Amino acid sequence: MSAQLQPYITVEEYLAAERAANRDTDGKHEYYQGEVYAMSGASRQHNLLVTNLIVGLDTRVADTCNVYPSDMRVHVASNGLYTYPDVVVTCGDEEFLPDAYLDTLLNPVLLVEVTSRSTAQYDQEGKFLLYRNIANLRHYLLVDSQRVHILCITRLEGDTWNFREYRQLTDQVDLTALHLEVPVSEIYRKVPLPPANGAL
Repeated sequence: MSAQLQPYITVEEYLAAERAANRDTDGKHEYYQGEVYAMSGASRQHNLLVTNLIVGLDTRVADTCNVYPSDMRVHVASNGLYTYPDVVVTCGDEEFLPDAYLDTLLNPVLLVEVTSRSTAQYDQEGKFLLYRNIANLRHYLLVDSQRVHILCITRLEGDTWNFREYRQLTDQVDLTALHLEVPVSEIYRKVPLPPANGAL
């Protein structure tokens, strides 16, 4: 999250502003406990990774599942977070806020965040603590935009989670709840990365 825009607004005010916003000029905003935060723009690497993830997942999920890009808002009812994950997957009956818009999901099965140097810690620590309160959530993927590194956090049962890292292009990301695997090489296809030694 970046700089705070206002000291406090209501959920109703936040949703009305987001729905009226021009995405090209106003951008998107997260909402948490009365505060609104502007979401930063995405790099070329970020956009390529999101495209690869959407295509890779959508070609593999069952017909009862849907894959959404980052314009699909997600709400965590237990803690009040409203946010826009980079990729969202639902399976079965979808649940939305009880209004006519159908633009705020409540029951994702998989959430993906593509991380950068500035967002990695918040995505892995802060967002995970909030996302894990979604009862339907089974997988949370953190995909590094600066190197080949994917962290897959999988719910085993209750509030027990398994953390597994993928660092090789030959690896396959195992998404057991969706009964599928996605090759790491496919996720990083066409993505320009710095040399392995970290030199720029």
